[in-house]
Amino acid sequence: MLDLVLTDKEGLVEDVKLKGSLGCSDHEMVEFKILRAARRAHSKLTTLDFRRADFGLFKDLLGRVPWDKALEGRGAQESWLLFKGHLLQAQE
Repeated sequence: MLDLVLTDKEGLVEDVKLKGSLGCSDHEMVEFKILRAARRAHSKLTTLDFRRADFGLFKDLLGRVPWDKALEGRGAQESWLLFKGHLLQAQE
């Protein structure tokens, strides 16, 4: 027995079920749901609008940090986390 439902979009058809014989025929009825619109995944990812950014202020805020003293004696990971914290703070 072969049941085939063709679509051009993934997720357009769901709940495919055989529903029994079609009378005296050797064919069976196939029932399925067709979704009207493809489901969209909702992202919680925030994106920044760089067109509205004040890069002069951003540079000034990061320039106020005494980086030589702030990073002195720290390893790469610790230095990165410190820089990242200042970066995110300036971003707000």
